[in-house]
Amino acid sequence: MQAGESYGPQDEALSGLEFPINLERVAPVLRRLIQPTRTQARIYDKDGALQIDSRNLYGRGDVLRFDLIPVDDRPTRLERAWIAIKNWFGRSSYPPYRDLGPENGKGYPEVVQALAGQKASAVRVNDRGEIILLVAVPIQRFRAVRGALLLSTQGGEIDSAVASERLQVLLLFCALGAVMVLLSVLLARTIAGPVRRLADAAEMVRRRIKSREEIPDFTYRRDEIGELSGALREMTNSLYSRIEAIESFAADVAHELKNPLTSLRSAVETMPLARTPESRTRLLGVIEHDVRRLDRLISDVSDASRLDAELQRQDAVPVDLVRLLHTVTTVANEVRRDDGVTITLAFEGGPLNSFVVPGHDSRLGQVIDNLIENARSFSPANGRVRITAKRLRNAVEITVDDDGPGIAPEAMERIFERFYTDRPHQGFGQNSGLGLSISRQIIEAHGGRIRAENRMGVSEHEGPRVLGARFVVRLPAM
Repeated sequence: MQAGESYGPQDEALSGLEFPINLERVAPVLRRLIQPTRTQARIYDKDGALQIDSRNLYGRGDVLRFDLIPVDDRPTRLERAWIAIKNWFGRSSYPPYRDLGPENGKGYPEVVQALAGQKASAVRVNDRGEIILLVAVPIQRFRAVRGALLLSTQGGEIDSAVASERLQVLLLFCALGAVMVLLSVLLARTIAGPVRRLADAAEMVRRRIKSREEIPDFTYRRDEIGELSGALREMTNSLYSRIEAIESFAADVAHELKNPLTSLRSAVETMPLARTPESRTRLLGVIEHDVRRLDRLISDVSDASRLDAELQRQDAVPVDLVRLLHTVTTVANEVRRDDGVTITLAFEGGPLNSFVVPGHDSRLGQVIDNLIENARSFSPANGRVRITAKRLRNAVEITVDDDGPGIAPEAMERIFERFYTDRPHQGFGQNSGLGLSISRQIIEAHGGRIRAENRMGVSEHEGPRVLGARFVVRLPAM
């Protein structure tokens, strides 16, 4: 037919004509098309007789091969068992396939459907459990079916392709599994293991199995585990230091309370033996002195024990040292004393609005008041206590000077110990020895430092001499 023409009623008469399949022309074309695909092609006539089988097509120069006497190609018992296992795991539900050979092609349902003018396809399984794909198409001429073309794959070809893909999937799965195992081991050694060791050490610290448990040191690592290890070590050291401080504080308190109690006991036991009113009066004075000393010790111990918890509970706020120092010095000057000591205040190094530090105003006021009372107790009559606040680059420094005898070199650090007191000019038991210790504790809780030193001067006749004591407090500025 030419371009633009169509099959019309006038050509219906041609449909009944016989156009047999020209095998001589079909065979070379079929061989050329089928050979690269390794597909078996069979052509049947309209009666189902086999006309061409691609396995028997030979070209020029091909070597002819004649099959020997066919042997029994059925699978052995072992092969049948293996095929049954594969079918059971694969849950194969395909119908069986049997090669009819030169027999009538109508034994294939697909060929029957193709001879009826319809395309057909099917998936079957041979005796060895191999998948075979069948496709049949009709050969028509003017709507008249002259035969059928049956294409089928080789046994095991599809299974080989599927097995190859499954092998690739298996290899990929094994590679991913190996990577997963490697990453799991790596994570276990670098993260889970150290975290578990830190957790076990923290649990041992909680149970306090040993007197002092060390947290594993991973601070050499520049990651979160190193930071966690450093934080836990600092926290543990702080905890142990606090426990030791509590134990030491309890021992010191017990020792200091035992002294006045022993004195009281002796005075009370001696009271019935006193025969004169003077002896009784003297014993009553001892009892009164020891009671006041006990009251003072209990008050200072109570204040010291509340101090740490109070500083931890309260949040730091900006503290105006100008207002705080003015208030403390004004109150100290207005309280009438027999010593006639006055307190002066001066600011240096910056504007008044720059003397601001983070902290707790009541506790900082307690430190200044302790230092003023300590300086007054060592100052001569009608002397002067000088308070100077100096603004430094990142800190505020407060100095408290007096004109007293100064501090012995061996006592420069001991004066900050609990219950230590060295006041020859005062009677025994007039001071608990906790004021400077509490002051250091408050200043260190604010991130600052406190130290003591002597003010030195030069005299023409005596040479270098001590002009008085000086306490220096340095606090970080806002």
